[in-house]
Amino acid sequence: MSYRNRSGSNSASTVIAVVADVMAVIIGLWILMYLLDANRANDLVQFVHNVAAWLAGWSRDLFTFDEAWARVVAGYGLAAVVYLFIGHAIANRMHRH
Repeated sequence: MSYRNRSGSNSASTVIAVVADVMAVIIGLWILMYLLDANRANDLVQFVHNVAAWLAGWSRDLFTFDEAWARVVAGYGLAAVVYLFIGHAIANRMHRH
């Protein structure tokens, strides 16, 4: 019984870590697309921007740098780092128990 619970928590912690990674990758992809001046009329660019804007809704306008690129990198980047940190911290805690 103990083995089953342990493997269940391992798979749950893996899912949490992967979800955090995917969230951070989407946000990072938007930052890269923004910095490379990707075509905003493109469907993929719009999709990535919309998802990243939703994920970083709490942090994207947090900073008021003069340069737009700095606001994007800081605001969206903060969200990506927080998701990675919290997601992996939870996953590691679950993995240990």
